[in-house]
Amino acid sequence: MASRRMCSLLSRSLTSPTSAAALFSRGRNIASPSRGISKYSTDVAIENPVDPPVEVKHTQLLINGQFVDAASGKSFPTLDPRTGDVIAHVAEGDAEDINRAVAAARKAFDEGPWPKMTAYERQRILLRFADLIEKHNDELAALETWDNGKPYEQSAKLEVPMLTRLMRYYAGWADKIHGLTVPADGPYHVQTLHEPIGVAGQVIPWNFPLLMFGWKVGPALACGNTIVLKTAEQTPLSAIFAANLLHEAGLPPGVLNVISGFGPAAGAALASHMDVDKFAFTGSTKTGQFVHELASRSNLKPVTSELGGKSPFIVCEDADIDKAVELAHYALFFNQGQCCCAGSRTFVHERVYDEFVEKSKALALKRAVGDPFLEGIEQGPQRLRYGYNAKDEIFGPVQSIFKYKDLDEVIRRANATHYGLAAGVFTENLDTANTLTRALRAGSVWVNCFNIFDATIPMGGYKMSGHGREKGIYSLENYLQVKAVVTPLKNPAWL
Repeated sequence: MASRRMCSLLSRSLTSPTSAAALFSRGRNIASPSRGISKYSTDVAIENPVDPPVEVKHTQLLINGQFVDAASGKSFPTLDPRTGDVIAHVAEGDAEDINRAVAAARKAFDEGPWPKMTAYERQRILLRFADLIEKHNDELAALETWDNGKPYEQSAKLEVPMLTRLMRYYAGWADKIHGLTVPADGPYHVQTLHEPIGVAGQVIPWNFPLLMFGWKVGPALACGNTIVLKTAEQTPLSAIFAANLLHEAGLPPGVLNVISGFGPAAGAALASHMDVDKFAFTGSTKTGQFVHELASRSNLKPVTSELGGKSPFIVCEDADIDKAVELAHYALFFNQGQCCCAGSRTFVHERVYDEFVEKSKALALKRAVGDPFLEGIEQGPQRLRYGYNAKDEIFGPVQSIFKYKDLDEVIRRANATHYGLAAGVFTENLDTANTLTRALRAGSVWVNCFNIFDATIPMGGYKMSGHGREKGIYSLENYLQVKAVVTPLKNPAWL
């Protein structure tokens, strides 16, 4: 059956461990164990699921350019969220494997060719990688959908092409990173060097495995760093495939090491490792707090974190209601609502509220739900956790629509959250747009659009939505050190 009721497709979910370390093993939608109840439900799964048009080729850890088993010999199943069936058994990395990977990354940085290559040579490798992504577009998309459950059309036509574009963008930056010559108040020559920071530890989430792989790996490699990356235990397959393509493009051994495994064993070991110089994490705010704690307790490594969101989407009284309904729907339901910046709090002016609610309900009821490999399907299987407080990040297709009277009220209510990742504004009035974009405390504000994730546009949060920015020129700062070099000048012709 091509389309079914959404509740019948709810399958894999997350457990509710109570230890702090166990936060690493959970997805973005983290809540207090006392409030979050988890449940597996595969009793009513998709009938006659489509056979994915891809073969799983890589299930081992990637360390020092070689695919190897976990030191413990353990593996874990990654599941098809449509049915709960096992797709493959993947190597289960732990602290010992993290040590092996960090040692390989350290050697590659200190002794290997990568940071000593010309920037042009690094650029060419990244460009070849982008070409290989484009060549294997459909395979990558099929792995992403099979492991994650998102619609195949979204993976193949949107996300994998975005990864290709992203890698070409960062390839372009590789030979444009440079320092400055700065004046001094005396006879000195002063220059700044922008140096790679060293070994970067990275953890990516399950909702956008390939895109988050690109957001992390792209700037780190363009700047000349080496990497140890841990995949999400729910969705390890596409990142391992992509990492193999990167080595096929000519990446030297040890520059990128990929570990699949669970948070308490692998993620925590990576965040607290004394030989990791920088850490980057995308996930829930609760886990992000733990990451920062581990980083500070070890070697005080800097942390870039992109965390939870509860983004407001504000529909003003002058809005074209039909267009506003469509955009608000997209803001919330894109990627099945499993998006950190989802517009989950829709604020609608009281004069147009009733019409907006009725049209939003009608549009939601039209969503095509079913096997994500079928053409036209918008909503595939969904992880279910329930029992949250209303102020938590739901991370699912739940649209809350609120009524407001004036701009002062909606600004106050929109900012009344400890999140600050994104916001949306729908209005035809330029003054209203300018007022809201400056008043909203969020890292991204989209006006009459939403979910624009171009490679050039920085992404990051205010408040408890994280630190630092990913994508765009600002992301390079995360992976560079600035060194001032001062030398005296004898009898200079000018200063």
